[in-house]
Parts: sequence; structure tokens; C-alpha cells
Amino acid sequence: MKKLLLLLILVMVGGAWVGEKMVLDPGYVLLSYNNTTVESSLWVMLTALAIGFLVLHWLINLAFNTRLPTDKLRSWSQRRGQRKAHQKTVQGLLSLSEGNWAKAHKQLASSAERSDLALVNYLAAARAAHEMGSDQTADDMLNKARQCTPNADVAVGITQAQFQLARGQLEPCLALLLQLRRQAPDNTYIIKLLKDVYVQLKDWQSLSHLLPAMRKQQVLHNDAMLALTETVHINRLEDTVATFTPDTPDEDRLKRLAQAWDAMPADMKHNPQLVERYCELMSELGAHDDAESTLRDLIKREWDERLVALYGRIESSNPKRQLDQARKWSSQNPDSAALLLTLGRLSLRNKQWGEALKYFQQSMEHNPDRETLAELIRLLRHLGDKDQAEAALQEHLLLLSDKLPSLPMPDQETVS
Repeated sequence: MKKLLLLLILVMVGGAWVGEKMVLDPGYVLLSYNNTTVESSLWVMLTALAIGFLVLHWLINLAFNTRLPTDKLRSWSQRRGQRKAHQKTVQGLLSLSEGNWAKAHKQLASSAERSDLALVNYLAAARAAHEMGSDQTADDMLNKARQCTPNADVAVGITQAQFQLARGQLEPCLALLLQLRRQAPDNTYIIKLLKDVYVQLKDWQSLSHLLPAMRKQQVLHNDAMLALTETVHINRLEDTVATFTPDTPDEDRLKRLAQAWDAMPADMKHNPQLVERYCELMSELGAHDDAESTLRDLIKREWDERLVALYGRIESSNPKRQLDQARKWSSQNPDSAALLLTLGRLSLRNKQWGEALKYFQQSMEHNPDRETLAELIRLLRHLGDKDQAEAALQEHLLLLSDKLPSLPMPDQETVS
């Protein structure tokens, strides 16, 4: 408001000054060209020039800013085409989310060229074609996606790798993923797809090298990551033994197995599941004493029920020493059902039948278990006590199957 008032004052002052000058001296201008002359006062000439300048400026702007009817028509047609393409794209994405693959592909592919998001159209159309089982059409859509957006190699490549993995084209998929990882080494989804390919190829060695990157990028939750790590290293141990020819001496297999174990990450050497499998492999190759020593040392460092149960399965050359060791552990773990089962088995190896029976019964009291029940019944039958074996079986019948339906049963008196 203040600026407008100030401007009005300046205009009034300027107008008054110009008016005064025009009254005092109107001036004189004479223009002559050939036989034509134009006479005017100075102020009229200046006013005419100003008006002429404004009119010329307006005409120039009008000429440059006004488009021909054909341009207007073309622009209107383009906007209309883009609106229709946008509507078809939205409809196609909705059809895709609803699982209507054929309709989604038709809508997305037909609107791709006019869409301002052609990459999205082609990728979604490729997905629809893939779900329909039209592999060639899906690949064609991916090629068009690359052509319309050259800098989207990673996005298009990931989609193609997903299709190849689903089709079972593992080798081409692996080559593509390795190429993509060079372009985007920290891409979490590329690493996850690589993991899936290695698992299907059973390439445990390569997968073991991928594990650090998977941990860094948090590809899996902690429990799933631990389970995968255990699976990888267990299979690496098994592959170490399986790669030998049948006539290879057990000594050579054991040597290679020990080398593979030494190459394991330090934290995995204390993993109960991995230690259990390592000791089982040693026992299968006849290295019972080495397996017993490994288990004994690990159980001393960290108590684990699974390893304690496995200790009773190891057939070392000195079963008495094994039994003595297990009895030492029982002083600190008197209620361990796994240890009582192991004590029973080691007592059998030392031909202490009564002690074995006592341990099996105590183990069943602490934790009724199908495996312990089998050991108890087998021992009772070999001792000739079939009645007690039958009683134990009837008492723990549900251990054999806890999914029996509730059905009417005949009374003993009726049967007799």
C-alpha cells in the first residue's frame, strides 16, 4: 500500500513537471522526406513514439506466443494420449495385483510407448507375461525396458534374474547376478538372489564366501542366518568326505576332513550342530577316539544336551574312561535326561546291565523320550523281563504317536 501511494505521488509530480515544460516551450519537430514534410510539437512526437513502441512490443509478443491451430491440435492430442496411457497403466497395475495376467499384459504393453513411465510399464508387462508362462514375450518386454531406459540395467537385470531362477535356468542366472553384483556390490536383493542360486546349485563353497556380505547387508534375520550358516558348513564337511572315490582309504578322508574343520570360522567350531555332524563323520570313518576327544573337550567348555547325548553313541577304544567321564559330569548335572541316557548306553558298553537299566529309568522320569523308551524296552526284553517291558510300553504309549484320535475301545472283560 505504501509503495503504491509513493508511485502515485511520483507520477503526479512527474506529470506536473512535464505539463509545465509543455506550456513553457512546446518545442518543434520537422520531418522531411522527398516532397513530404511532417511538422509537430516535440511533446506530441515523443508521445507518438512511446505509443508506437508499446504497440510494436505487443505485436511481437503476440506473434511469438500465439501458436498455430495445428500446433494446438497436436499439443491437445499428446496430452489426451498421455492421459489415456496413464489410465491404462493404472488399470494394468491393478490387473497385475489381482492376478489377471493376460489383461494386465495387454493394458501395460499397449500404453507403454505413450506413458511417461515406460520402464514401469515394460517391467510390469514382463512380470505378467512371465506369470502366464510366455517366456519369450517376457524377455521381449525386458529388452524394450532396457532400450527405453538405458541406465536401468540393474533394475531390469534383477527382474530377468528372478525369471531365470523361477524357470530353473540356474547357470545363466548365476552369470547375470555376478555381473549385476559388480555394478551394485551392496544391493541386498542381488545378494539374496545369489544365495538362492547357490543353494539350488548346492555350491556350498561359494555360498560360504557370500555369508559375510549377507551378514553385513542383513539379508536374513538372525535365526535364519544362523540356520543357513550351519547348513553351509555342515554340507562343506560332508562334501569333503563325499568327493573321494569309494576306494580311497579312510585315513585320507580323515585328513581332508580335519583340514576342512581347521578352515572353519572359529565361532562355528563351537556350534553344537556342526560339532555333532563333525564327530558323526569322524565316527563313520572309524576315528572314534578323535570324535570322543573332540566332544569331551567341547562339553567341558560349554554344556550342551545334544552333544552329551551324542557322547553316548561314540564307540571309543576305552568305554570305561568314557563312563567315568560321564559320571563326573553327573555330579554337576544330576537331572540331565540326556546325560542319564548317555550313562545308560555307556553302562551297556561296559556290560553293567543293572546300572544301565537304572539310568534309562531315571532318564524317563526326568524327560519321557521316544529314544530312551526304545533303549529301556530293548534292555528289558534282553533281560527276559517282558512283562516290565510291556508295562513300560503301555505307560508311555503316547510317545510312539501323540496324534491318535479319540476312539472307543473294548473292555478287557468283553474281549475275554
